Amino acid sequence: MNHTMSTENKPKLLDEVRAIMRVRRYSIHTERSYCDWIKRYINFHKMRSRDDLENGEKKIELFLTHLAIDTNISASTQRLALNALIFLYKHVLGKPLNEKIDAVRAPEKKNIPVVMTIDEVTKIIKLMESTPKLIVQLLYGTGLRIIEALRLRIFDINFEYKSVTVHAGKGNKARVSTFAEKLVEPLQTHIKYVKQLHEEDLRNGYGRVYLPDAL
Repeated sequence: MNHTMSTENKPKLLDEVRAIMRVRRYSIHTERSYCDWIKRYINFHKMRSRDDLENGEKKIELFLTHLAIDTNISASTQRLALNALIFLYKHVLGKPLNEKIDAVRAPEKKNIPVVMTIDEVTKIIKLMESTPKLIVQLLYGTGLRIIEALRLRIFDINFEYKSVTVHAGKGNKARVSTFAEKLVEPLQTHIKYVKQLHEEDLRNGYGRVYLPDAL
């Protein structure tokens, strides 16, 4: 089915969601996540037009209950789905939800995380090479999350202070973290490589990427 729900006078629904999220400075990660949940919601109810989005409270309730019972998701994932749909109705459709969403709640999972020892981490890193190795070293040495490490720009790295600045991190906040001296040379080598790759991409008509609050 066509989950974009376009009309002659209105943009496609998901394009509208993306545009509003970017105006409101949501991260690209949140944007993709919200759009995915909205698509799943539309497909679950087999919606074909914006009129099918009426009576949102009951439809959201059915969808969230389905997620809790049939898909075995966590409570945090269910809350993410709810937040995406609240955003859709409030900021895109202009129809804030007025009634309580009384869906079956997914259980809170209280698993104790497994923490690797320094020796275990060292052994794993020694078996790695190239870019994946550098990413893992950054994750372990700076405390960055995976998505934060993958989004790092040259502008974010300060070799003088051996620090990295994380933009649009958790809670859409920025923060600074430091890295060890032994990462200076691998980082500089990687930057030299990606600069060459970027220049080659530009020559071939590519090289454009999403930047949070592009400078």
